[in-house]
Amino acid sequence: MTRSTTDEATVPPLPSPKERRRLRVAKALSEEQVAAAVGVTRATVRSWETGRTSPRGRRRALYAKLIASEPETPPATAPPTPLAPPAPPVPSAPPAPPTPPTVPASAGPGATLGAAPETPPVDGAGTDASAVGTVGYADADAAGERRLSPAEAFDELYARTAPGLVRQTYLMAGRRTLARESVERAFQLAWHRWPEVAVDRDPAGWVRAAAYEYAMSPWHRLRRAHRHPDAPPTEPGKRALFDALLDLPPAYRRTLLLYDGVGLDLPETAAETEASTPAAAGRLLTARAAVAERLPELAAAGSPAEQSALLHDRLGGLARAEHVPVPQPAGTVRSGSENRARLWTRAVIAGAALLIAVTGLTLHTAPTHYEQPISPAERVGGVPPRGGPQKLTAQDLKLQKSLREQLAHGPERLIPQLR
Repeated sequence: MTRSTTDEATVPPLPSPKERRRLRVAKALSEEQVAAAVGVTRATVRSWETGRTSPRGRRRALYAKLIASEPETPPATAPPTPLAPPAPPVPSAPPAPPTPPTVPASAGPGATLGAAPETPPVDGAGTDASAVGTVGYADADAAGERRLSPAEAFDELYARTAPGLVRQTYLMAGRRTLARESVERAFQLAWHRWPEVAVDRDPAGWVRAAAYEYAMSPWHRLRRAHRHPDAPPTEPGKRALFDALLDLPPAYRRTLLLYDGVGLDLPETAAETEASTPAAAGRLLTARAAVAERLPELAAAGSPAEQSALLHDRLGGLARAEHVPVPQPAGTVRSGSENRARLWTRAVIAGAALLIAVTGLTLHTAPTHYEQPISPAERVGGVPPRGGPQKLTAQDLKLQKSLREQLAHGPERLIPQLR
């Protein structure tokens, strides 16, 4: 422990996660190259650049030296070959600059499932290779290109990912209408949080996770239109695959679609499903075994790689064969998100005003002192009759009447009259 602490003390402090990624990109280094040089996986490098974890010990020193802001000077005998020129990037090999808040990433690996065959290829980072340099990066101003506005960036992301994402969500939920509704609600949430989504490493993955969560919510069982899945496909092979998917538990179905359908690796699948990597691997094997019971060709595959490729083709064919509803235009989704936010804001303000009014009325009408409640009357038994003078007789009543009729004349009242 003493040596590790001493090693970390000698290493200069690491920059912020965002600066780490910028330095790596400026040196034209990919995540795979950094992972191979430091001795870790690509997912670990990604977690260092997102701020979830930080390197320690020997790896910290290697990583700090690798992404140092000042590039090392090559030997004098060889011509200098800088990793990143200070001038604008060379058109033949442009580096991948950091993503500004108004720049969307493309569909990434998730666009391959259910998309048209002519979908442009994607690189390992999940960014469309054909879109680099055309959507407004930091060096777009130097090249004279126009920077996209937030609405234009959102519309471009929506146009690229929404149709394929509806088909993916249909495989998750088995309901066409619910799939379209889930994707639209996910994009409405993305537009509401666009400053956060735009700088995400994979905006399409952010939307995909939100759409899957909404589609698999158990509250949809209370809605009559979504209690039962839609009619399965008529083709026997696609019908068997469709039934096998819906028979899987939601967590296993999602793991299978992300890994074999969308094409994510195992750590990314585990992160999106909020599970550990061993748990995601176990779910994947169990889901493949359950689907292989329905598909003999999958059981006949020799290796897991062949099973994954076969499942990818079958899932893509099933997603493209079904006639799912087309999502609404991007402008409608943005306006719906704004209207929903405006409605919730008004509802919160109205609720707060009502609470203030009820509190004021209560304070105005509440008593200012304690009044002891009066006990209800009850009949008491076993008490002796009340004592007092007896009932007057006839002679007593006559005497009382005579006394009341005579006037008082002073002392004469005290002199008895003899008869």
